[in-house]
Amino acid sequence: MPIDLSRRTSSLAAQQSGMLARRQLTALGIGWDHVERQVRAGRWALRTPRVVSTTTGELTVAQRRWLGVLHAGPRSLLGGLSAAEHLGLRGWERETVTVLVDDELSFEPVGGIDFFRSRRPFTLLAGARPGIPCAALEPAVLLWAGYDATLRAAHGVLAATVQQRLTTPARLGQTLDHLRPLRRGAGFRAMLADVEGGVHSGAERDVRRMCRRHDLPLPVRQRSRLDSAARRRWTDCEWRLADGRTLVLEVDGAFHMEASQWQDDLRRARRLTSVDRIVVRATAFELRHECAEVAADLVALGVVPLTLRSCA
Repeated sequence: MPIDLSRRTSSLAAQQSGMLARRQLTALGIGWDHVERQVRAGRWALRTPRVVSTTTGELTVAQRRWLGVLHAGPRSLLGGLSAAEHLGLRGWERETVTVLVDDELSFEPVGGIDFFRSRRPFTLLAGARPGIPCAALEPAVLLWAGYDATLRAAHGVLAATVQQRLTTPARLGQTLDHLRPLRRGAGFRAMLADVEGGVHSGAERDVRRMCRRHDLPLPVRQRSRLDSAARRRWTDCEWRLADGRTLVLEVDGAFHMEASQWQDDLRRARRLTSVDRIVVRATAFELRHECAEVAADLVALGVVPLTLRSCA
């Protein structure tokens, strides 16, 4: 191989974590017979019918990502949680690589790679970061949340991207507009409004709805209390129980799983608890989507439904 061609091949491989597509090699003027000689000599490895690597060991995460987008072709992007991790999201890592592809593309499946077909214009999805073709964070997580995730995971990942300061509720909301129609979009919009306006505005509505739906008395909200360390606290919801004790429900919002916030919440609950005061916690997600379970737990702890109270 001419020295100049060898340098160009090495440069391209270095930019792509040692991964090369057959079409790229052809464009450089490298025939498949040369590739086969490299593979037979043990210098390169054939990874799919369309992609080779200039290394022969187990593929790294970065190489697997390149394998997916190079195998699918030019109209493909790293997507889903793979794109989110590449763009900085932590705590949501997955083994499977997700690649967004044009709905009209045809190619062989590849183990460990999930090809997500979309008819949306890729100009709408693509990010501007140099390097591997990658979706922007907002469409990557919204498409995953809308079509691949469980409802709880969908809300969790959107909250995590804001919590980790990778995006804002406003930017996610704008992307929701661009992706219409998107499965679960209305729920995502309501959740993002709560995150932007403070969880308690949304939680207050959800507590009222839970009480009406499950025939529970409305709680006293934002009651001032002194905890065991003599600090002034305002509780989210309180019910006076028949035995004279008080049941306190504290609502954890989208950001409460951050380590420091989580520890603060545990300390707060512990110091608010006393002989005559029980403190339990629920997430904003549970209040909105699993309120029957929260209501049943409150009843089990002593909150008397209104119909039973009127018959007593």
